[in-house]
Amino acid sequence: MGLEFKDVVFAYPKRQNVFSGISTKSIDGEVLVILGPNGCGKTTLLKCAAGLLKAQGGEILLDGKDIAAQKRIEIARKIGYISQEQGQGFAYSVTELVVMGRTPYLGIFSSPAGKDFEIAHEAMRSVGILHLSNKRFTELSGGERQLVLIARMLAQQPSILLLDEPTAHLDLKNQTIVMRLVRRLAKTGLSVIMTSHFPNHALTFAGYTAVMHKGTFITQGRSDEVINEESLKQAYGIDIRVYTLKDPVDGTELRFCAPASEAE
Repeated sequence: MGLEFKDVVFAYPKRQNVFSGISTKSIDGEVLVILGPNGCGKTTLLKCAAGLLKAQGGEILLDGKDIAAQKRIEIARKIGYISQEQGQGFAYSVTELVVMGRTPYLGIFSSPAGKDFEIAHEAMRSVGILHLSNKRFTELSGGERQLVLIARMLAQQPSILLLDEPTAHLDLKNQTIVMRLVRRLAKTGLSVIMTSHFPNHALTFAGYTAVMHKGTFITQGRSDEVINEESLKQAYGIDIRVYTLKDPVDGTELRFCAPASEAE
């Protein structure tokens, strides 16, 4: 049944609404990108979806039940969440950090067992970082750290992945590695909801997009249908051109966007 938002409203105390009237849902086997500029409410929306903040109105349903009425351990077994706010942390090894993803399945005084380490190692293998298992997290590059956090999330064995700006602070190569991995994970049947302010990420890697502006969705649907010059101008406040061309190598049709020329 997944994750569903019904007319969700959120506001911090004594402040205007961060967002209101938000309705959408996760889709098994697909990536849904919440696309929009900085400050439009994307991160707050994902925190509500993860159960970290409580909406003031509407409903967020996890498998048909109000997420606010579910225990943290129940949510953690269904939803994996990676925030933007990942500090240096302690000097845990990659294995130690990834196996922490098994916490929702352990008792209060329990330690990870052999099965938990097997699941952690499989998660590392699936994202291509098994060779880093003995390295310290603090010694890794930004791209490697993000892959470790994704592996830790997969060790939770969730059905829904929430990723807040997963390519933030990464170079082009590592952005591509992470986005290709996100798309591959969705193809295994997982539901992925991620935030981004890069339209090209949505055009290239996501089947569905919800365009957010000033706390509301101005459009949502198939990425190739809703990402257009009109919606991008409304969201970002500048003229943006959407181009279509054929890959000279294999003939695949490609769509991408870029700011309009200053001469226009």
